Amino acid sequence: MVERAALEKRYSDDIGIRGSNPLTSANMSIKNLPIIKIFSHEYQIKEEQGRRLIKIFASEKIFDSLEKEVFNQAVNVASLPGLAGPICLMPDSHVGYGAPIGTVFAMKEDRGYISPGAIGYDINCGMRLIITNLTYKEIKPFIKKIVDRLFEEIPTGLAKKGFLKVNKKELKNLVEKGVHYLVNNINIGWEEDIKNIEEEGQIKGADFQSVSQQAIERGLSQLVTLGSGNHYLEIQRVEKIFDKKLAEKYKICQEGQIGIMIHCGSRGFGHQVCSDYLKIFKKHASKFKINLKDWQLICAPINSSIAKNYIKAMSSAANFAFVNREVISHKVREIFARVLGGSPEKYLMKLICDVAHNIGKWEIHQIPETNRKEKVFVHRKGATRSFPNQPIIIGGSMETGSYLLEGHKESLEKSYGSTAHGSGRTMSREKAKKVIKAEKLWNEMLKKEIYVRSLSFSGLAEEAGVAYKDINEVIETVEKNNLSTPVAYFRPLGNIKG
Repeated sequence: MVERAALEKRYSDDIGIRGSNPLTSANMSIKNLPIIKIFSHEYQIKEEQGRRLIKIFASEKIFDSLEKEVFNQAVNVASLPGLAGPICLMPDSHVGYGAPIGTVFAMKEDRGYISPGAIGYDINCGMRLIITNLTYKEIKPFIKKIVDRLFEEIPTGLAKKGFLKVNKKELKNLVEKGVHYLVNNINIGWEEDIKNIEEEGQIKGADFQSVSQQAIERGLSQLVTLGSGNHYLEIQRVEKIFDKKLAEKYKICQEGQIGIMIHCGSRGFGHQVCSDYLKIFKKHASKFKINLKDWQLICAPINSSIAKNYIKAMSSAANFAFVNREVISHKVREIFARVLGGSPEKYLMKLICDVAHNIGKWEIHQIPETNRKEKVFVHRKGATRSFPNQPIIIGGSMETGSYLLEGHKESLEKSYGSTAHGSGRTMSREKAKKVIKAEKLWNEMLKKEIYVRSLSFSGLAEEAGVAYKDINEVIETVEKNNLSTPVAYFRPLGNIKG
């Protein structure tokens, strides 16, 4: 595993030359908040009049690095009306739109509120893991060629157009029926994949009529694109197995085995859905007489027509993202087979899981104040579902690698069945571009046998490992809190990104 100290040392000269040190963003003035340290990896901000309890799952190192604005945003979220219980901050938390990325909370079925900003713009940004039967030794001579083919054939970047062309009627079926329609009617993807996708690749209740024409136009052009920012497609090798029995359950038989991770979302389609409904919610805000501390958290009663329409549109965008990742997987399988020879099935290419981490869903959870199970609407923003016996991906940077974990039963009581989704940024994208010398970064990764194709060096700099929290600290925190159990660690070998 990559040591954080090694990353910091590598960039210390550049950071010193540039002035500010992004690695020590730490402590801010939060003395006015009643923070209690529960144990080494959990903190709480006590409940007060008009504000719910806030749980912060973090090691001491992570807690000390959290920006002041994370606490401010958490307090704002905890003050929303209709909350069913505490709000939870994951160890990868950082500042987001309205709510910190890494926030989880539940709303009451009868008196709750829906907040589009607390789900996020990139609806169902998520990850999937495909496991092969290939070993590092077998694939090493082909890494560069495979990465080049992936980069040439899978569109990356902000406004790139996708390679799957569908008409409006087909798009309607895809966003309402999800991966089922893709596999059974367009004949793309594998039937066996469906059972390994969250909600089997179809959030029920999606309704194309709740989506604007502008969103539809963006969806038609951007279906099957990877996107930009921290979205990527990565070839990896299993570097370490933590639980052999669990690993075998997920077809991981040995260290050195090859996997592929895909990280992307609903692209312009989901972004437009969020933008549209934020405007609609703001237009009707006076009707609901809500006292908000931050208008980015604009919300509406869960049983109002605009909230119901948002849920239908959000579910449509979530299904779009599931379809997006399934078609990208189809292309990955084709390219591996073309470069290595034979059929995709020859190399196993089994989908282990596809999990969302920007989504809102109806679920049943034990609610502390009533001490009974209730139907609630869970907002997960930059957080992953963590149910018992289900696989989870926590993605790291292109330098540091990623983890496969399994859900833990205690997460159902502690965090509405949720865990972290990644490392979490410690440095803004703009700062990273100023601080990190991208060409130097690219050469350093090559020395470590990580071959990356990116549209620009600036895009590469944004995703340097040093711009993120220590992934090992994040994993330790979710494990110590029994939110999820590590199964295996994956080291990057080849990566494409926008």
